Amino acid sequence: MSGSPGSLIAVGLQRLRLDPWLFGLLVVLVAFGSMVLYSAGEQSMALVWRQWVRLGVGLAVMLFVAQIPPRLLKAWAPFLFLAALLMLVAVVFFGVGRGAQRWLDLGLLRFQPSEAMKLALPLALAAMLDRKPLPPDWRTVIAAATLIAVPVGLIVIQPDLGTAVLVGLSGACVLFLAGLRWRLILGVSAALAAAAPLIWLNLHEYQQDRIRTFLDPESDPLGEGWNIIQSKIAVGSGGLSGKGWLEGSQSHLEFLPEPHTDFIFSVLAEEFGFIGVVAVLALYVAIILRGMFLAGQCRDAFGRLLAGAMIFMFFVYLAVNVGMVSGALPVVGVPLPLVSYGGTSAVTLLAGFGLVMGLYSRRRFMG
Repeated sequence: MSGSPGSLIAVGLQRLRLDPWLFGLLVVLVAFGSMVLYSAGEQSMALVWRQWVRLGVGLAVMLFVAQIPPRLLKAWAPFLFLAALLMLVAVVFFGVGRGAQRWLDLGLLRFQPSEAMKLALPLALAAMLDRKPLPPDWRTVIAAATLIAVPVGLIVIQPDLGTAVLVGLSGACVLFLAGLRWRLILGVSAALAAAAPLIWLNLHEYQQDRIRTFLDPESDPLGEGWNIIQSKIAVGSGGLSGKGWLEGSQSHLEFLPEPHTDFIFSVLAEEFGFIGVVAVLALYVAIILRGMFLAGQCRDAFGRLLAGAMIFMFFVYLAVNVGMVSGALPVVGVPLPLVSYGGTSAVTLLAGFGLVMGLYSRRRFMG
């Protein structure tokens, strides 16, 4: 039996438990991201090759995770959460890094346990809530909030406030998707607002400086405000159609900080303009919508909660990075998903997509 190359590829991906549409959208994003990275990284193919190696590892992890049956995911969930938690404790005592202890040095590689927690926490919460009546009652909410608070607290100690917020949101999303009552959401929001002064007093000085800079970057244009001011200049100077690929002056003349990591969206906006930004954001939206569709088709509450949390985490990465480089949010060091240079976050995100596609592939039968 013969078929078109496209249909044969689709069938092959389905046999690997990968959704052809979502996988294809991710490939397009990575391909375009590699173009932007080549420009942002001073036209270094070595940098692009290193990123491709990391993405290759992420693809292998995606394929592996997609093959794991949901029953095994549920059974492993407590142990994976405990392992990630113990690694976070190890970071407190043995962590390495510049200015903050966020990594474990394992000799051949350095590993950031907080990235593993972005998968382990939603997995543990989804497994716990799958055994409970939904929407969750207050006892279940307290137990879930404790599971969220412990790893978030350990990440704050490192200190890494940005990642702590992302991990906390990944857990909160599972609760929200489980049908958390609005009065509880409003109550927690009010409590956080009331605790804002206390939270402020316990922030590190550099974290307070980031918030002050976010509110008024022009107050220190050559110091703390430099990054966001240069980023906004790059974004605005792109105009409608951009200056052209490899022609961005802010990044190539070294005005823009970290152009290949945190501020790569600014490079994209400067070189491809408003049209390019809209096209890329449309691609991200297509990925998110397809992921939401797959999550909604999952067989049980466990699958829907876990898959939904993975897509939400991808959305938060995008929203925080775009908000950060445009001055709408404080600078917290969150990469543009699957475009910024970096391995740990890319592997985590691709593993999350592997979970989504694997759960969706088993929507009609037990496995």
